[in-house]
Amino acid sequence: MNKKATEEKQVNKWAQREGTPYPLGVTSIDENHACNFALYSEAATGVTLLLYAKDDTDTPCYRYPFDPAINKTAHIWHCRVPHSIMHKAAYYAYRVEGPDDPASGKWFDPDKILLDPYAEAVYFPPDFDREAACKPGPNAGKAPLGVIHTHAPAFDWEETVKPKHSHDTIIYELHVHGFTRHASSGLSKDKRGTFRGLIEKIPYLKELGITVVELMPVHQNDPQEEDYWGYMPLNFFSPNRSYGSSRKPDALMNEFRAMVKDLHQAGIEVIMDVVYNHTAEGDENGPAYSYRGIDNETYYLLEEDRRQYRNDTGTGNVLNCADPAVRKMIMDSLRFWVKEMQVDGFRFDLASIFTRNRDGSLNLDDPPLIAEISGDPAFSKTRLIAEAWDVSSYQLGVRFPGITWMQWNGQYRDDLRRFIKGDPGMVGPVMTRLYGSDDLFPDSVEYACHAWQSVNFINSHDGFSLYDLVSYNRKHNEANGHDNRDGMDQNFSWNCGWEGDKNVPEDVMELRRRQAKNFGCLLFLSNGTPMFRAGDEFLNTQYGNNNPYNQNNEINWLDWSRKEENEEIFRFFKLMIAFRKQHPSLARSRFWRDDVQWFGTDGAADTSHASHSIAFYLNGASEEDDDLYVIINAWWNGLDFTIQKGNAGEWKRVIDTSLPSPDDIAIPGDEKTIDQVIYTVNARSVVVLIRECSV
Repeated sequence: MNKKATEEKQVNKWAQREGTPYPLGVTSIDENHACNFALYSEAATGVTLLLYAKDDTDTPCYRYPFDPAINKTAHIWHCRVPHSIMHKAAYYAYRVEGPDDPASGKWFDPDKILLDPYAEAVYFPPDFDREAACKPGPNAGKAPLGVIHTHAPAFDWEETVKPKHSHDTIIYELHVHGFTRHASSGLSKDKRGTFRGLIEKIPYLKELGITVVELMPVHQNDPQEEDYWGYMPLNFFSPNRSYGSSRKPDALMNEFRAMVKDLHQAGIEVIMDVVYNHTAEGDENGPAYSYRGIDNETYYLLEEDRRQYRNDTGTGNVLNCADPAVRKMIMDSLRFWVKEMQVDGFRFDLASIFTRNRDGSLNLDDPPLIAEISGDPAFSKTRLIAEAWDVSSYQLGVRFPGITWMQWNGQYRDDLRRFIKGDPGMVGPVMTRLYGSDDLFPDSVEYACHAWQSVNFINSHDGFSLYDLVSYNRKHNEANGHDNRDGMDQNFSWNCGWEGDKNVPEDVMELRRRQAKNFGCLLFLSNGTPMFRAGDEFLNTQYGNNNPYNQNNEINWLDWSRKEENEEIFRFFKLMIAFRKQHPSLARSRFWRDDVQWFGTDGAADTSHASHSIAFYLNGASEEDDDLYVIINAWWNGLDFTIQKGNAGEWKRVIDTSLPSPDDIAIPGDEKTIDQVIYTVNARSVVVLIRECSV
């Protein structure tokens, strides 16, 4: 045996005896017929690995107390356990010892059964009990456990090519469960509300024209917490068990992979909404499931008194993203979902939390986590989208340090809502939003931002649905159990003259449909990246609830019967999406710049406080596209607009939202020629004209 082989054999012996610190979590070492376990805890004084058989989650079938003289490297506790002595263990957890001193930020409790942060599947035993984790003392048999994967089956991706869209990007935000859970989805019961159910709806997504689906959080959460939306994650490596048809962890993972694969084969990207800013453990009164009991000071930002958690997220705690171990966990999680699950991007909930220093102050110059994500080659072709604000920090635009990231543009949402509603003084702001929000994403020499970095949206999960936006003046959140005090009060909504959805006069319903079309029309005419929420294309309702985070019922489930009731709205959205894709001049990498001209009813644009209308001409020659003339009247009276470019007979009408379907939007080839240069734009409506490109 040569020297190199001898050295490798010696190293392997060390690993077999001591285990290795990496990778963290549990790893099957097939050549050694063993499993490696590794757990990070800087302040722990002792760690015990617990293994459980499938038929007994109360009493461990095997215990391994770590010897820090053998089983510890720096702050990582590790061991290797042969399969032969694991007694066919199916689950695992830890007990972690250390100071029980909340005054210094340490919450160790050796009685608590703790979940591995790196578990790739979570098992909840029959007697699982959230309350047992909230109070001192043992919670054996009542705690979530990690699942041991010793022989996970391989998944055949069949060399599926990952799609990548540019000007034709249409982001569709959906909740995996709520998308197909309603009986009206037409799916069998075993598929409703699951990853497999979403697969069944791919033909629908294709018909609508969706090119990117953005999944609301699919990380495993606490099933006993009121967290239907999924924004209280328990674990960052495991998919939510309730979204699978199978309860077997390997099958669940492959159901998610099959969904991604089928979406990719349909040309649709998959983005995950991820919550790396807080966890399901909540505040100091919350459950000790994992991070708190493993190393509280490492994982969380604490107040100066060390007894309480910072709460910049509004959910009870804040992850300590400035800590190297926490950053590594987040980076490892992201790589897992990109490499193992083949997702195409992430929307980072409350991404401004990533800019927090260890003391909670802001680092807007070079926050380490954002720098690591931005610079990692694994994410060079991955969409990175920030929600650049939290409870105490608003970083929308170039203030957010992820300078190449896309961002949810909340200012776009508010300005468009106010303009369409009829608020005064909104013409100037809306011009900026249609142009691509260069006030937030300037294309100056210093910043050189792109228009596509602005993710434009009118509605998201957080707030009213589109139909409720035009049907309610105020929120109706009584069902949430907070006396209607939860949710946003400032919605910039207008009920079109009748509150709610009972006994609505037909003229009010006609106006609501027109306003919904106006919103959809402007969304897809704006430079930037459009996003809308599932069901808005057929006026799904949440009955005025603008914060149904805890409603796993028909308030949140899409009612597919409304598609039949509102077929004209679906048709409008479908054709509007197709129109945007057909005209790359609208969605440019850069801003419209000199190709756009702004007008009023008869000449220059009127940006006065009392103005409610605007028109613009977009020259398409530079994009080898047709010319467009868009006229927007948000006033409650009709207006005569003189078309400022071209001659009578050159322009054809594609869209007039005041007209009944199917005249509201024409299919290609059915556009109506405009024989006069004066066009009467009816109250609260949008008109789009097209002129064939001469190049």
